[in-house]
Amino acid sequence: MTGVRQAAGDGTAPGSRPPSRVDSLLASARSGLERLSAESAARAQREQGALLVDIRYAALRERDGTIPGALIVERNELEWRLDPTCPHRSPEAFPSARGAWGDPKALGLRIVVVCNEGYASSLAARSLHDLGLRRATDLEGGFQSWRAAGLPVTPPDPPREDARPTLET
Repeated sequence: MTGVRQAAGDGTAPGSRPPSRVDSLLASARSGLERLSAESAARAQREQGALLVDIRYAALRERDGTIPGALIVERNELEWRLDPTCPHRSPEAFPSARGAWGDPKALGLRIVVVCNEGYASSLAARSLHDLGLRRATDLEGGFQSWRAAGLPVTPPDPPREDARPTLET
């Protein structure tokens, strides 16, 4: 035996490994999402006022650019910024036209979470569901699928010539 033990009745083929816990978590998160292709997300943004939320970290946005009109929210702040009942919610996400403070209009907002390749965004969208934002979903393939589909991307700012590295933190 090679150290991989098959649990009785786990449904895996003899000698194969069961899915990792994170794969199971991801599958569970995605089970309740209506994930969107890049084209469908662009159409939802354009025609239905869907809010695209880019949760990629700054280095990826600086390297690859951003989706025009997407709200930038760091992943570690997502729930606070997108909970319409939270005093720390994003005013850009919930202007009065979209409702706020538990307004059903806010809870019905179509939110499309975008990460780099479509993994972290699934977990983030599931978290938004748990906050009551039942129309939250994510972009299949993330930003990379958006760019590959030839959809608009705002290029990153070129480095400034007068910028010098500093020791400041």
